[in-house]
Amino acid sequence: MRNILLMLLFTLVAGSLHAQEGEEVFTFLRFPSSSRANALGGHTVSLIETDPSLIFHNPALLGGEMDQMVNLNYMNYIADINVASALYVKAIAERSTIALGAHYINYGQFDETSVGNELIGRFSANDICLNGFYAYDLTDFLRGGVTLKFLYSSLEKYTSIGLGVDVGLSYYNPDKGFSAGFTLKNMGAQLKAYNEDRLRLPWDVQIGFTKKMNHAPFRLSVTGMYLNKWKFSSVDGVNKVEDSFVKTFSKHLVFGVDFIPIQNFWLGVGFNPKANADMKLQNGNKLGGFSMGAGVKVNRFDVGVSVARYHPSATSLMLSFSMFLGDIAP
Repeated sequence: MRNILLMLLFTLVAGSLHAQEGEEVFTFLRFPSSSRANALGGHTVSLIETDPSLIFHNPALLGGEMDQMVNLNYMNYIADINVASALYVKAIAERSTIALGAHYINYGQFDETSVGNELIGRFSANDICLNGFYAYDLTDFLRGGVTLKFLYSSLEKYTSIGLGVDVGLSYYNPDKGFSAGFTLKNMGAQLKAYNEDRLRLPWDVQIGFTKKMNHAPFRLSVTGMYLNKWKFSSVDGVNKVEDSFVKTFSKHLVFGVDFIPIQNFWLGVGFNPKANADMKLQNGNKLGGFSMGAGVKVNRFDVGVSVARYHPSATSLMLSFSMFLGDIAP
């Protein structure tokens, strides 16, 4: 029954999205939500770890091994833009797990001026996403998950409301050190627009895999993104640029490698070709699209930090903290 309901939900929502056109709204849903994912290029749908923040990227990464864990994340994105999230996980049956979470993005303060350029006040802009997660172990190797999202955005006196859904699958074979993930992200609709024009959510199709080296403590993660379209629009000065097949293909991929010398410590680096191309400046921004991070686990606490460049003139710092509230096995 759970499988039937999940497939019906996917079919209905995906079908309603097929005809949507126009620009996107709630684009903050593309922000990374995990220090570990951020270190590996900003996105992953396949990495298997006891890290609740990864379920923001694929709900099928949620599982009973995270029972009674709390997760907090903070990122200084660019300038005064700050991003925060929180999660709580609870196993409710042998094969079922739920989680509640929230995202909050503050874009800072803005000056409100008159037509004569006189300062008449200040206003702020904020985005909020409330998340409900559910995951179910379909087999010993395969897990399915779904996320329901309530979206709210405010800009001065203008507000917008939306609903979104993520649906994901995760496969993991610990004996071979191999995992794979598939996610349909941000399916849904803007229910209330800022004005009379409704926009579509930044929906995406993502697939990826993670493979541990047989005789070395390294893992390679490759994630395919934007699989619901092929070409990207790009402008060089005033001219529209057409990318080659190889360059277009590379913009759909994110690469990450993490080094795990011991169970409670990791180092990671990543590269996002699309982010690199989008931010490339003449004779500058050579680090655009690159990211790195590290994490350590001590007793019931797990701390991670990562840095990445999402703007030519700024480096984004992200911190993650997880805590296990249950009893620790002797």
